[in-house]
Amino acid sequence: MEPAGASPTTSAALRVIPLGGVGEIGKNMTVLEYGHEIIVIDCGLMFPEAEMLGVDLVIPDISYLRERADRVRAFILTHGHEDHVGALPYVLPAVNAPIYATRLTRGLVEVKLREHRLLNQARFHTVMAGERVRIGPFEVEFFHMCHSIPDNVGLAIRTPEGLVVHTSDFKFDHTPVDGQPTDFQRLAALGAEGVLLLLCDSTNADRPGFTPSERTVSEAFDRVFAQAPGRIIVTTFASLISRVQQVIDAAERYGRKVALVGRSMIQNVSMAIDLGYLQVPEGVLVPFSETEHLPADEVVLITTGAQGEPTSVLARIANRDHHQVSIVPGDTVVLSATPVPGNEETVHRTIDNLFRQGADVLYYDLADVHVSGHASQEELKLLIAMLRPQYFMPVHGEYRHLVLNARLAQSLGIPPSNIIIAEDGDVLEFQGGRARRAGSVPAGLVFVDGLGVGDVGEVVLRDRRLLSQDGLVVAVVTVDRHTGHLVGTPDIISRGFVYAPEAEALIAGARQQIQMELNGQADHEADFTFVQSKVHDVLSRYFHRETRRRPMIIPVVVEV
Repeated sequence: MEPAGASPTTSAALRVIPLGGVGEIGKNMTVLEYGHEIIVIDCGLMFPEAEMLGVDLVIPDISYLRERADRVRAFILTHGHEDHVGALPYVLPAVNAPIYATRLTRGLVEVKLREHRLLNQARFHTVMAGERVRIGPFEVEFFHMCHSIPDNVGLAIRTPEGLVVHTSDFKFDHTPVDGQPTDFQRLAALGAEGVLLLLCDSTNADRPGFTPSERTVSEAFDRVFAQAPGRIIVTTFASLISRVQQVIDAAERYGRKVALVGRSMIQNVSMAIDLGYLQVPEGVLVPFSETEHLPADEVVLITTGAQGEPTSVLARIANRDHHQVSIVPGDTVVLSATPVPGNEETVHRTIDNLFRQGADVLYYDLADVHVSGHASQEELKLLIAMLRPQYFMPVHGEYRHLVLNARLAQSLGIPPSNIIIAEDGDVLEFQGGRARRAGSVPAGLVFVDGLGVGDVGEVVLRDRRLLSQDGLVVAVVTVDRHTGHLVGTPDIISRGFVYAPEAEALIAGARQQIQMELNGQADHEADFTFVQSKVHDVLSRYFHRETRRRPMIIPVVVEV
């Protein structure tokens, strides 16, 4: 692969630009560009890390696409999980291109867009595995790849420079819940055709062997349902339709009724039933109100909150804050998911609170109530061997996953010079069968906080971190505008720093420091900025000297 310093191309080249999903788990988005035509693979979000205080979601920086919105021909969606489609409600208002998706993926996206009142603006094209569509210079073929959700597709994209294959998230499950294993025949045919570039899922590149089948979870559910003395509360992602089917199947076998709790869960399940992706025996699915009159050992609740999200159903139940569901001794709570990296502390806190209330909690470390939807090392090797790409680019994983997946590719004979470990925003150009790095584009983090998108940046997060560490002190001072001297006594307000009634001496000392500083000045006309700076500096030095803390100090100056 040519270095970044190579001379620029003189004619059209294929450009591949990951805007998210490399070096991280989540916010998957990859741009393919040829000439003046752009297609975008996936449009996902990421859950905030612990230090992103107050942030609800993280989405890709789409500055590159926003500036070229008239050249974006399509969003191509591989499947309906949040880390692949969750950013669409925040991206479509700026880049409203047609959306190509399978039926279930389209249904899940429509639920999200309807909630954001954007459904009427969306332009959908429904596709299915085996179909090919022409979009400008790109011919996109969809082929079935097994994952933990139905209707997941890999992409074979024929470009003027060669064939690009995107695996989507995948694993080689021979007994999937929907009965549709990966299309190995098509993978072999693509390998025979010749693959220029393979973009390969890397999430489980650090796990030896094969990823267990979804059938493992069904067997674990059988044991749980056979032994649970009271209600069973299963929490999972609202988009994990295959897992919902497993819960419904187990409930039917053991004579239990199933109720859904949580708006997104109710909406997604209703949609999946309407489209035929969930098979529910008559009488098994009932409204929650009906379960209140049933014996506890005949009830199953399916909820959201697998990641401990503060506003999710399970988190509110764990915090005794849900208006319908309260934990009672004898309840069995099943967390049918593993924490997304960065969410471990939140999930563990939720589990602890459920145990405190008397629930028996089964989670990933205690029982096989969840299996990954991603390929482990032996499956990755098999995929690479079938496709035999000229260039290999690991995606969808933290940096260690990318490196380990790259090593697998190298062990199968792909030259190190043809293995591309990219960062978000890297521009990779392919021309004449050769690849080169061609600089980078903006690809940072965009924070969603409430209704605000992008208005919370690093400066705001820094202030929030400071507030969370040492608190806040507001100093209200009144000065004579002619002399610059204090009028009256400064008012000190403390929040999250010290409890004022128990720190009267400290607060009194702070007032005295301000008085000494301002009244010690020679008479001069008051300068608002000068007084503000003086108050800030004197209090900062004083509080650090007395407490070794650095609270955020906000001087409020009133001139009279």
